[in-house]
Amino acid sequence: MNYKETLLMPKTDFPMRGNLPNREPDMQKQWDEMDIYGKVQERTKDRPFFVLHDGPPYANGALHMGHALNKSLKDFIVRYKSMSGYNAPYVPGWDTHGLPIETALTKKKKFDRKKMTVAEFRQKCAEYAMGQLDNQRSEFKRLGVRGDWDNPYVTLNKDYEAEQIKVFGEMAKQGYIYKGLKPVYWSPSSESALAEAEIEYQDKRSPSIYVAFEVKDGKELLEGGEKFVIWTTTPWTIPSNMGIALNPAYNYVVVEAGEDKFVVAEDLLDDVAEKIGWENPQVVKTFKGKEAEYITTKHPLYDRESLVILGDHVTVEGGTGCVHTAPGHGEDDFWVGKKYDLDVLCPVDEKGVFTEEAPGYEGQFYDAANKPITEKLQEVGALVKLEFITHSYPHDWRTKKPTIFRATDQWFASIKDFRDTLLDEIKNVKWVPKWGETRLYNMVRDREDWCISRQRTWGVPIPVFYGEDGTPIITDETIQHVSDLFREHGSNVWFEREAKDLLPEGFTSEHSPNGTFTKEEDIMDVWFDSGSSHQAVLHQRPDLQRPADLYLEGSDQYRGWFNSSLSTSVAVTGKAPFKGILSHGFTLDGEGRKMSKSIGNVILPEKVMKQLGADIIRLWVASADYQADVRVSDDILKQVSEVYRKIRNTFRFLLGNLHDFDPAVHTVSDEKLEEVDRYMKVRLQEVIKNVRDSYEAYEFSSIYHEVHNFCAIDLSSFYLDFAKDILYIEAPDHPRRRSIQTVYYEILTSMVKLLSPIIPHTTDEVWSYIPGVEAESVQLTDMPEVKAVDGTDGLKEKWDHFMEVRDDVLKALEKARNEKVIGKSLEARVTIVPKNDATRNLLEGFEHLHQLLIVSEAHVTDAKEGTKSYDHIDVLVEKHDGEKCERCWVASDDVGSDSDHPELCVRCATVVKEHYEG
Repeated sequence: MNYKETLLMPKTDFPMRGNLPNREPDMQKQWDEMDIYGKVQERTKDRPFFVLHDGPPYANGALHMGHALNKSLKDFIVRYKSMSGYNAPYVPGWDTHGLPIETALTKKKKFDRKKMTVAEFRQKCAEYAMGQLDNQRSEFKRLGVRGDWDNPYVTLNKDYEAEQIKVFGEMAKQGYIYKGLKPVYWSPSSESALAEAEIEYQDKRSPSIYVAFEVKDGKELLEGGEKFVIWTTTPWTIPSNMGIALNPAYNYVVVEAGEDKFVVAEDLLDDVAEKIGWENPQVVKTFKGKEAEYITTKHPLYDRESLVILGDHVTVEGGTGCVHTAPGHGEDDFWVGKKYDLDVLCPVDEKGVFTEEAPGYEGQFYDAANKPITEKLQEVGALVKLEFITHSYPHDWRTKKPTIFRATDQWFASIKDFRDTLLDEIKNVKWVPKWGETRLYNMVRDREDWCISRQRTWGVPIPVFYGEDGTPIITDETIQHVSDLFREHGSNVWFEREAKDLLPEGFTSEHSPNGTFTKEEDIMDVWFDSGSSHQAVLHQRPDLQRPADLYLEGSDQYRGWFNSSLSTSVAVTGKAPFKGILSHGFTLDGEGRKMSKSIGNVILPEKVMKQLGADIIRLWVASADYQADVRVSDDILKQVSEVYRKIRNTFRFLLGNLHDFDPAVHTVSDEKLEEVDRYMKVRLQEVIKNVRDSYEAYEFSSIYHEVHNFCAIDLSSFYLDFAKDILYIEAPDHPRRRSIQTVYYEILTSMVKLLSPIIPHTTDEVWSYIPGVEAESVQLTDMPEVKAVDGTDGLKEKWDHFMEVRDDVLKALEKARNEKVIGKSLEARVTIVPKNDATRNLLEGFEHLHQLLIVSEAHVTDAKEGTKSYDHIDVLVEKHDGEKCERCWVASDDVGSDSDHPELCVRCATVVKEHYEG
C-alpha cells in the first residue's frame, strides 16, 4: 500500500505564489462588475456615519509614493470603519485649478496663449486637468483604493464652483473680505501673489551690504553729517527706501571711525565694528531711539529724504539696530510706514522688472539689479561693507524660485477678525499626532490676513463688480446670481461675458449712476478652492456630512488644506469642518533622502505594482511609522514581501487543512475543544483585541507586527507545526483533528477579516476559498469581535508557562542537532527534569507531550544523568533507537507490531485498517 495516500495532506487550489501583478487587476475587475463600493454602502446605510473627507490631490502628473502612502492610509481607515459598525463613505476629490496646469499647457502642450481668448485657454486647462484626473484615478483604483470613483468631487465642477462663490459671499457679508494695498509674497516666476501656505524656504546666496544714510536735519540731537548705518540682503530694495526705523527704547551711539561718524545700536556696536572692520571706534554720543524721531537723512541714490522713524519691530538680534524701511517691500515696513505716512513705493512690476519709478534701473530684473545698485552705492561713498552670505529665503513652492515682497492691491480674508473662534475650534479637534494641535494653533495665532487673489487665468474668479467710482460691489443679490450662473454654465461664463451680462437683470447701484460696471479680473487662491470643500462637498452631498470625522493629509497641509478649510468653515459656520486631524510624514529613499529625478532615487507606485503588486505597497504603508517621514527602497519592499509571503503561506496552510471541514457540520463546541486549541483561541482573541485597538488608534504598524508575530511565532513555529501529526495522521473525524480544524477555521476567517483593510486583494482571494462562508466578499462582513473563552486566565497562565518550557527544549534540540546527535527533531527522545513542582505538574498533565514538542518520545523524571540545565528544566536529548514509521515518521518501539503493516506503528496501522481498507 502507498501509505502517502492514507495521509490527510493539505489540499487547496489556493496558489502558493501571490502573482499579485497579474491577479490583482482581475480582482479589481470583479469588484467593478459587482459594484463592491455600492454593495458596501447598501449594507451599511442604516449605520451611523463615519466620514473621512478626502483632501484633493492636484490633477497633474503620475502618482508618487507619497500619494500611495496617503491614499492607502485613508483606505485602511474607511474599510475598517465600514466593517466595524459604521457607514463609511469615501468620496475622492481632485484639485484642478492653478499655475502648474497653465504651465503644462504652455510648455508641454506648446499652446500659444496669445492666439487664444481667456475662455478658450481655460477650456484647454479644464480638458487637460480632466485627462490627468482620469490617469490618476486609474492608478488609485489599481492601488486597491475603494471609493465612489464614478462620482468624485472636482474643484472645476459647476456645482462646486457655485458653492465656492457662496462661501466667498458669506465671508464678504460678515466683513471678512476686503481689498487693500499691502506688501504680499509675490512670485515673479508665477507673476502672481502668493499666500503664506504657498511659500517654502530654501537656501539662497545673497549680497549682504551695510549702507550709510547721511543725516540732513539732526533735529538738534545730531549736528548733521553723521551717518545712520543700515544692513540688508536685498540691495534692490534701496531705491524704494523711505525711512530708517529705530527702537524707541534702545540706546544708540554715535561713533567716530576714521573720518566719519556713524550711528548704530549700542548693543550691536562690537558686532558691527568687527564685521565692517572699524578699528577702535570711539563713542562720542549716546541717545535713546525715541529722541531721534523725525530726523531726516539723505537717500543715497536719489534726491529725496529718508525719515528716521520708530518701531517696536526693531531688534538687536542682528544687523545694526537701524532698519532699512521700504514700505512697498516689507510687511513691518508697510505698517510702520503707514503710521508715519510714508509713500508706498513699489517700482517693480509683476515680472520682477524695475519700472520708471526706479530711475537708472528701468527694465532690469530685480535680482540682476543688485550689482549695479551696489556699485552705485560704492561710487557715491554710501557702501560701508559688501560680502555674500547664504541664508534661508522664501521661494515659490510651485516654481521653486525666489519670491519678493511687493505692495499691490489684493483681496484679503481678514483672519484676525475671527481668530479667537479659530483658536477655540482648534482646541476641540482630536489631533494625531498631538503636536499637530500646537503647530496649527501657532500658525493661526500669528496669522493676520490671507491674500486670496491671484493674477492668473486658470481658477475660480473673484465675484466682484466695480462701480463707476471704483467701489467694489458685493451683495447678496450679485453673489446669488453669479453662483446660479456658475452652477448652470461653469465659471468660464465670467470670462465669456461682459460685466453687465453677469449682473442680475435691472441691477442698479449708487456707485454707477450711468449703469456702467466692470468686473474683477483676478482669480481666487487655489487654497480657497479646496478649502471650500466642506461647503461644496460635505454639506451638499447626501452621502456625507459636515463636520467630517477625519481629515488625513501630509504634514505640509497644516499650512495648506487644514488651514484654509478651518478658516473658511469657521468664517461661514462658526465651527471647524473636522472632528479629527491625522497627518503623516513624507516619503524618502532608503537613505533618508528626498526622492529626486536628478539623484535617480525615485520609486514610482506604478512600477512597484507591476513588479510586486499593490498589496505589497499597502503592506509597506502598514509597516511604517507614518507619523514621521517614511523610507522606501527596493530592499525595504523586499523585506515587506517576505512578511507578505509568511502571511500568505499561513493562509494557504490553514486553507489546505480545512479541505474536508464543513463548519456547519464539523465545528466543535468550546467545551469540547482540546485544551491547546482553546489556548490558541485565547491567543486569537488577544490578537483580535490588539489589532482592533490599533485600528481605532490609527496605529497600523502595530497591526503589521502583531499579525506577523502571530503568524511566525504562535502559528508557524508552534500550532501549525505540531498539529500536522494530528491533522495528517489521525482519522478524518477524529475529535482531536476536528478540534484543531475548528480553531483553524476561526483563526483563518478572523485573520482574513482583520487584514482585509490592508491587503484587500489577498484577503478577498482567500475568502473565495474558505468553505462555508456566505458573503461574496470579505468586504461585506464585519470585523471579528473578541469572544470570551472559559477559563482564559488559567489557560494563559498554564500555556504561557508551557511555551517557556518549550523554548528550553527547543534550545536543547538545536544544540543536539549541532552536535550531530540528531537530525530532525522527530529522531529525538527527550528526558526532562523540572526544576520545580509547578513545572513538573504542568508537564505531567500532558497526555501527548511528545506531539507538542514534535519529538518521538518525551519523559518527565526526577533525575537523569547527562542532562543540561536551562531556565526552567534540565534536558537530555538522545537519538531514539526505535524504527521510524513510514506514515507518521515518528520513531517508535512498536513499529512492525501489526504483521499486516510491518512498516507502521500501531497508531498508524489502526487508522489505515479502520478507514482505508475494506
